[in-house]
Amino acid sequence: MVENAEPLGLYVHWPFCLSKCPYCDFNAHLLDPNLDEARWLTAYLTELSHFAEQTSDRRVSSLFFGGGTPSLMPPKIMAAIVDKIEQLWGFSATAELSMEANPTSVEADKFKAFQAAGINRLSLGIQSFDDEALKLLGRQHDAKQALDAIALARATFPRASFDLIYARPDSNLELWEKELSFALSLEPSHLSLYQLTIEPGTVYQAAVRRGDFLPLDDDQATSQFELTQEMTASAGLPAYEISNHAKPGEECLHNLIYWRYQDYLGVGPGAHGRFTLNGKKLATRQHRAPSVWLDRVNEVGHATVDQEQLSEEAMVAEFCMMGLRLSEGIDLHLIQNRWPEAYKESITDAKVTWLEEIGCLVRQNSRLKATDYGRQRLDSVLGSLLS
Repeated sequence: MVENAEPLGLYVHWPFCLSKCPYCDFNAHLLDPNLDEARWLTAYLTELSHFAEQTSDRRVSSLFFGGGTPSLMPPKIMAAIVDKIEQLWGFSATAELSMEANPTSVEADKFKAFQAAGINRLSLGIQSFDDEALKLLGRQHDAKQALDAIALARATFPRASFDLIYARPDSNLELWEKELSFALSLEPSHLSLYQLTIEPGTVYQAAVRRGDFLPLDDDQATSQFELTQEMTASAGLPAYEISNHAKPGEECLHNLIYWRYQDYLGVGPGAHGRFTLNGKKLATRQHRAPSVWLDRVNEVGHATVDQEQLSEEAMVAEFCMMGLRLSEGIDLHLIQNRWPEAYKESITDAKVTWLEEIGCLVRQNSRLKATDYGRQRLDSVLGSLLS
C-alpha cells in the first residue's frame, strides 16, 4: 500500500478541569475524584481504533491533547494513547506532540512523566502575570507559579509556549504594554495572545447582563490589538495567525493543520474532525457529554453523533474562514483547481477588488491575504467575500 503523505493531525480531548474559568465556553467539566481511569483509557483506545480503520494509509503529523485541562490526565493514560497511535498509524519523522497545561504546582510536577510519554511541545495557560487579574479570570495559580511553570516547561520540553489574555475589563493600554513587555522579556519562541471575549453561556456573560462589569469598548480593544502586533513584531515574534505569534520555525504545527484546512481527526468528548475518505471531505463531531461519550464508545466503538460529507460550497467557506486568519493567507489557484464550481459562484474578482479598495484584503500573485484591519473584522470580510 502506498502511504498517503498528506499531513494528518489528531486531536484528543480531555474534558476535565479542577474548576471552570468564568470566560470559558469550551467543553469542560469538573474532575470527578473517583474517575474510572481504566474505563476512560479503554474508551480512548477504542475510539482511536475506530478512526484508524478509515485512515489506515496515513501517518500522524501532529497530536494535540486539549481540554479541559489535559495536564490533569494521568500520565499513564497519555502514554498509552501515544503508544496506540504509534501502533495504529505511526508518527511522521517530524511529528509534533503537544499538550495544554495549567501552571499549578501539582500539574507541573508531572511534566517529566508527560515528556517521557512522548510530548515534545507544551502550551501553558498563564493568562496573566498579575495576581489580581488572575483572580478576576478565575485562575487557580498566581504569578510566581506561572513563572515557575514556564521555567520548568523550558527545562523539560524541547518547545514551550504560553497564553495571555488581554483587553480585560481591568486593563488599559498602558497596563497591557507593561504586561506584554514583561512577557517578551522572558524571550518566548511562541506566544498565544487572545482578546477577552464574552461568550454565550459563560459566567462572564451572566455578569455582564447583571451589570457587574463592562467589557472594554471596541476602540480600546483595537488599540491593544494594534499595540500587540507592533510589540511582538519588534521582538521577532510576528503574528502568523490572528492570535498567535512565533519566531520563524516555531509555529504550532497542529494549529497550522487546522488553518491550512488539512485533515485532522477528533477523539474524545465533543471533539470535531475534518478528514478525507474516498476523495470526500467528512466533518465529524463526537458526543459532548463525558458520561454519554464514555458509554457510547464502550458500547459501539465510537461516539460520533455527526458525520457529514461537506459540499464544495461548505469547503470553500471553511477554507477561507480558516486560511484568512493566517498571515500567509489563502491560495486562490488552489481553491479554483480543487473546487472550481464553488469558486466561480462565490469568490468573484469584483468582490475581491472591493475588499482590497477598503483595506481589508491584499492580493500577492495567487495569494489573498487579510490586512491587520481586515483580520479585526474577519466575519464581515468573509460575509462579503462568500455571499
